[in-house]
Amino acid sequence: MQVTMLPAPASSTRHHRPGPRATWPSIADMTDSLDLNIAGMTCAACSARLERVLNAQPGVESAWVNLARETARIRYRSAETGPDALIATVAAAGFSATPIDPNARAAEQAAKATRLRREGWVFAIAALLSLPLVVQMFFMGGSADGQQHAGLPLWLQWALATPVQFWAGARFYRGAWHALRSGGANMDVLVALGTSAAYFYSTVVWLTAPHGMVYFEAAAAVITLVRLGKLLEARAKAGTSTAIEGLIRLQPQTARVLRERDGETSEVEVPIADLRPGDRVRVRAGERIAVDGEVLDGQSSVDEALLTGESLPLEKRPGAPVYAGTQNLAGTLTLVAHGVGEQTQLMEIVRLTEAAAGSKAPIQALADRVSAVFVPAILVLAALTLAGWWLFTGDALSGFVPAVAVLVIACPCALGLATPTAVVVGL
Repeated sequence: MQVTMLPAPASSTRHHRPGPRATWPSIADMTDSLDLNIAGMTCAACSARLERVLNAQPGVESAWVNLARETARIRYRSAETGPDALIATVAAAGFSATPIDPNARAAEQAAKATRLRREGWVFAIAALLSLPLVVQMFFMGGSADGQQHAGLPLWLQWALATPVQFWAGARFYRGAWHALRSGGANMDVLVALGTSAAYFYSTVVWLTAPHGMVYFEAAAAVITLVRLGKLLEARAKAGTSTAIEGLIRLQPQTARVLRERDGETSEVEVPIADLRPGDRVRVRAGERIAVDGEVLDGQSSVDEALLTGESLPLEKRPGAPVYAGTQNLAGTLTLVAHGVGEQTQLMEIVRLTEAAAGSKAPIQALADRVSAVFVPAILVLAALTLAGWWLFTGDALSGFVPAVAVLVIACPCALGLATPTAVVVGL
């Protein structure tokens, strides 16, 4: 099967490519694309809001924000705006953005793995602190005088719930603050508002009416369960990159380059970042090829199933093309490099896979529309719940627990994660 070599796009890609009879467009018509890593998104409402903000900027033709991969792709007119202005726009919306560096994929994956481990530790500690509060609720009951959870002193309940509320739950306060400051509302607002209401109400009861009902276990349990959800979410996001990581790992990190020195030819092992077109590369049996190029010397069989799906190895002789990521099975080959680094067919496949992963299926537009109104609707519903209980019972406190329950059980994360995760897994 003939493999067509595709030109690798630069980090900022021009989208106007006139044909032989076309004229070059004016500078005002030129469009560039910018790919960003986005940090700070916590739910579908965040990604939908950021996408609206970016699309509203002057000079932006289109913007797509992918919650599952935590990335954004922006097409803009370079005469009207630029990367610095777009990154500043993201920051003003309450998130942080950095340009995607194709050469730093390994570092980015390591950072994601570190965040995943941290999520695990935070959840484990929050669960240990919350467990006594939840267990006593089920097994210790209340006292004869009506005091709730007589098994644990109220001061101990407060001591267990406080670090969960303000340490394990700190991310929800930060997220809520950024969202409200930028004029939006997200899942963090619901969690922070609901758990804070339960925590501070219980603290006031403990200090003023020690025989009243407290809800320290509710606040701690909700934060712990949401942290569990965040841990599972982080694992789901990590899983969306599995296919792409597998492709990237196929490319060797070093290559043996033939150098002439004092009339003698020697092999020098260099990082692939230092390779240049025209370099002569030697590949031994069992090694993967690091460049796209042509066989100069040697004969071998090469496994190209990566590119063609061909199950049988192909024989390679002088003049035959070879591609990065394929495996040399038999003899030693000497190659001349034509495509290196990001200019290889393998990296083009990676880019196309990333583009597909960052695209939005039509059904996701529905999820985005729902997410945009989900959090405000829940806030209104909680207020109506409190007002309804107050109206029909005459006691505002009787509606407190139902109103808090409405706040904390509502989470739109699945709306934004389900579709993009399914798309990537389908790749």
